[in-house]
Amino acid sequence: MTAANTSDTSASASSSAGPASAQKKLGLFAMTLIVVSAMFGGGVFNIPQNMAQSAALGAILIAWTVSGLGIFFLARSFQVLADIRPELTSGIYMYSRAGFGKFAGFLIAWGYWLSVAFGNVGYAVLLMDALNYFFPPYFAGGNTWQAIIVASALIWGLCLLVMTGVQSAAVLNNIGTIAKFVPITVFILVVGYFAFRTDLFTSDFWGDITSRPLQDKPLGSLLDQVKSTMLVTLWMYIGIESAVVMSDKADAATVSRATLLGYLVVTALFVLVSVVPFGVLSQGEMAHIAPPSTAAILGKLVGLWAEVFINVGMIIALLSSWLVWTLLVAQLPWACAKDGTFPKLFAKTNKAGIASVSLWVSTLIMQAAIILVYFSSNAWNVMLSITGVVVLPAYVGSAAFLWKVMWTGQYPDTARISKTMALTVSILATLYGFWLVFAAGLQFMLAGAVIYALGLPVFVWARREGAPKEQAFNKIELGVAAVLLGLAVLAIRMLFDGRLPEVYKS
Repeated sequence: MTAANTSDTSASASSSAGPASAQKKLGLFAMTLIVVSAMFGGGVFNIPQNMAQSAALGAILIAWTVSGLGIFFLARSFQVLADIRPELTSGIYMYSRAGFGKFAGFLIAWGYWLSVAFGNVGYAVLLMDALNYFFPPYFAGGNTWQAIIVASALIWGLCLLVMTGVQSAAVLNNIGTIAKFVPITVFILVVGYFAFRTDLFTSDFWGDITSRPLQDKPLGSLLDQVKSTMLVTLWMYIGIESAVVMSDKADAATVSRATLLGYLVVTALFVLVSVVPFGVLSQGEMAHIAPPSTAAILGKLVGLWAEVFINVGMIIALLSSWLVWTLLVAQLPWACAKDGTFPKLFAKTNKAGIASVSLWVSTLIMQAAIILVYFSSNAWNVMLSITGVVVLPAYVGSAAFLWKVMWTGQYPDTARISKTMALTVSILATLYGFWLVFAAGLQFMLAGAVIYALGLPVFVWARREGAPKEQAFNKIELGVAAVLLGLAVLAIRMLFDGRLPEVYKS
């Protein structure tokens, strides 16, 4: 990265603070709860069944160890970057933009933006499933016509709420995040203390028993079991970067501390919720339990009231996390527009400092995705797959940027974290990102190529606005764009040939 590029990026990053810089900054408590709420959504209430579908306890513990360490290194990378490059607000985009150019930054922002939008649709599907417990069968599967109408109303309602400003949304998120800890805490205490059986917990630790009740087929090798959980664990951790994405709303030290605190809180919860049920049910039983599995498990132990209790908690959790992600979904297109990587239209804000046009467009995309959900018989898995795949480059790009800063001798001597530690963290975070690519598999990555290829016209539009006399792509970027288009065509062909069932099958 040249000095000119560094100066340009810093200047545009500073200007991207825009009207938000005049707003009141969020404190450590509010920012930490944003991080926690972004990760601690409705998915936590179905972790036991999600993890047990294809893995035994031993593989699940290994998976959480790998994911926990990988996300820790990623979180530490965000901490280091927030410290050494505080001017790069909305960092998960800015880091790739500063390190690898506007096109790389655009692809990262485009993928992350759509992953957030599809993730919000995933929240809608889960919320409708939770409502179906109280109003069966009107919301079954999250894709009935009644579910589509209610989910659409909630999407637009949250959009209007966020339009009033960050502070009001943060207050509601604080209340919702604290409230949703209650049912999960009760679940852990009842299952892990009052009903826990050590003999059941240690039986079939590695999934070697082939004739277990309710099991459709053998679980496979240990590696296969661990790989099968990777998109689930990645989905649970998506949001670790939320303090960085909102970094123009708080100082660098707050962003750094909130990221680490949020990681520690949710990791403890995720591991406990997914592991302690093995002390009350076998892997085969959990693999076939009805969602949300925490409600079904607790209901078996203490009665019907527990199912009601957990489902209410899940609704609160989903609404709270959905609110945070509605805040985040508009942030990156706005930052990119200020930088000239997205069309200028996305840079418009309202009187409350909210990226209004970006939020309106994001909501329209979510609305379109919710309508498509109506035609899918497995909407949750489709949303999870798309979200997990397209968010990966954003994580890898941030870690790689930190690696590049040190490789080019730009790491400041005054940094709070030593260069050796920062280099180790960045390398391990990058390796974790590539492990996730391997675990996701070729079919999922091809699906991601289609999404990235759809963004190419938007990048050309932005480049024509910023530099109408220049070529939209340089030679390297043109080659990358051609590869993306080729992979997208291949993916579409495989779709029609029936070779992408895991991603697209409805």
